[in-house]
Amino acid sequence: MTYSLPDPLPPPLVRRRERKLLGAALLMVLLAVAGPALMQPASFHDFADQRAWGAIPHAMDVLGNLPFAAWGMAGLWALARAVRQRAVDGASVGLAGLFFAGLVVTAGVSAFYHWQPDDAGLVWDRMGMALAAAVLLLGPVTVQVWAASGNLLPWGVLQIGGMALILGLAGLPPAWPAPGLRIRWALVIALYALAKLLELADHAVFDLTGQFLSGHSLKHVVASFAAWPVVLAVLEAVRMSPERGKIRAESAAPCNARASRPAPSRSNQATKPRSQA
Repeated sequence: MTYSLPDPLPPPLVRRRERKLLGAALLMVLLAVAGPALMQPASFHDFADQRAWGAIPHAMDVLGNLPFAAWGMAGLWALARAVRQRAVDGASVGLAGLFFAGLVVTAGVSAFYHWQPDDAGLVWDRMGMALAAAVLLLGPVTVQVWAASGNLLPWGVLQIGGMALILGLAGLPPAWPAPGLRIRWALVIALYALAKLLELADHAVFDLTGQFLSGHSLKHVVASFAAWPVVLAVLEAVRMSPERGKIRAESAAPCNARASRPAPSRSNQATKPRSQA
């Protein structure tokens, strides 16, 4: 099975798309800088599930970060296979590696924050999220703006606007044939949006489930599954890699050679005479 790459778009259309992308990015930066301040509510750290499990406070919110670490490690393992087989270009390796490493970091810093929720821990929590979700230098900058001024607007613009840009670009045909990961971005956005809805409905979900699971705990699990399409894309690149086919062919060559070697005929086999007593 092979993929057919689309024909490259004409240069004027490529330049037009680049101008639209730059304009949208500048518009988001302008909104983040000049828009009205968006303050974090005082009850932000008042999560629905306050139950402890042994020595672990807020246990479900703390342990709910384990899927982030699991998906991050799975992604790094898949990426290591892709690098060995040269299945992915260098730019994709760098970005995917940063994304998967960010998931592992997110698991640690988010668990640290939920152990004792406060603004100081939330700074580190959002730093990890910026590394995993934004993959941009602006991510840590927006976190520092919030920490210094309390204004959440730049962080919100980065999260929502960045995802909107990704979704818009995913719906466009590629400008030119290029190697890279074929990620199902619509699925990534859908899972991320569901996670945000669960976060907003933290107390409501906790009541609906009979205080079994809160919306925030489920948000961690659902958000971690946004890495699933990325891991699948890396594994698909490994499966379709020409280098993998070459390695398989080379490993199968000795077996094929032995199988194709003709067996000695019975007429050529000399029989030894029995010795007579």
